[in-house]
Amino acid sequence: MRFPNRTHLPRREWKLGEWLLLVPMGTAGVFFVYGHEWLSDLSNPVRLGAILGWLLAVIILSAFAVLRHAEILAARLGEPMGTVILTLSVTGIEVMMIAAFMYTGSGNASLARDAMFAVVMIVLNGMVGLSLLLGGLRYHEQTYNLQGANAFLAVIVPLAVLGLVMPSYTISSPGPTYSVHQSIFLIVMSLGLYGVFLAIQNLRHRDYFVAPHSRGKRKAALLHLHDPSPDASIWLHTTLLIAYLLPLVILSEHVATPIDHTLRLWYAPPALSGVLVAVLVLAPESLGAVRAALANQLQRSVNILLGSVLASISLTIPAVLAIGFFTGTTIVLGLDTVDTILLILTFLMSMLTFANRRTNVLLGAVHLLLFLAYLMLIFEK
Repeated sequence: MRFPNRTHLPRREWKLGEWLLLVPMGTAGVFFVYGHEWLSDLSNPVRLGAILGWLLAVIILSAFAVLRHAEILAARLGEPMGTVILTLSVTGIEVMMIAAFMYTGSGNASLARDAMFAVVMIVLNGMVGLSLLLGGLRYHEQTYNLQGANAFLAVIVPLAVLGLVMPSYTISSPGPTYSVHQSIFLIVMSLGLYGVFLAIQNLRHRDYFVAPHSRGKRKAALLHLHDPSPDASIWLHTTLLIAYLLPLVILSEHVATPIDHTLRLWYAPPALSGVLVAVLVLAPESLGAVRAALANQLQRSVNILLGSVLASISLTIPAVLAIGFFTGTTIVLGLDTVDTILLILTFLMSMLTFANRRTNVLLGAVHLLLFLAYLMLIFEK
């Protein structure tokens, strides 16, 4: 007896699943027409909660759809190219949301700094800690490619220090900012280093970013043990990924208004805006990284987490500085003393964690405690 091919079922599910694209597209269209009228008066808490909940739900739905198509592309293209596509997509969402928040209401010249610092703290402490802790509890010890992790950190550390620490100590411009010439140099350096890193990651030393026991083998995407769309082309998934990203341009602009209003209503710390941006854009990557660790694929988890930090710093800084040039807005980048100490401590702990090919529960617990310290210091320094 011949059994039916089971791969056809996932293909039908995939076609039905793409109807979800109508949700962000429809929401973006509605808010493009009526958004400014609806957001003109947010004094009613029920109306405020309904609009904010609607927009956040659609943004998160779109972000996870981006993750889904990036995972399929990862299955087709193999690592590390699949992870690169995911991190670049998420960084695009981050830049759009930062730009929207910066020019909402009274504006927030330090939002880019707060968002990038939040990404570093959430990823290198919160998500790395959670991934190592859960993976360690299930497998006791996990392994990864040490050369790849060191390559990530070798680029992340200098860019983060130059972008988030050095502006507080320069004297060419007032406050924790860079002068025009310093900003141009940082833009060129960030983009140049990231370009060199991508060449190393995907061409010259691709084996650095593949698990040691699987070098030379094509890795399947973690979240899809089978390819959900065996007949769909790479270009189709790329088109759908972009299609889910496009509505976020409009949605980011409109969600910034109710979030900004809510934070001012609750007298929340200004840095909390950056945390919310980071949480929204990191949700899909965080899920992928944790599931990778639970499936004993720590290498993919490391690629996702460190790759998201690197892309955030090396691409967001040039983007917001360029926005500042075109709009005549001063961009505040330098951290204060407390945050600088926490950033340096995070980097030192990350170097210790990724100095050995094997990880365990202890390392995850330490990173999580540093993440809790970061959350506490947001509200009281």
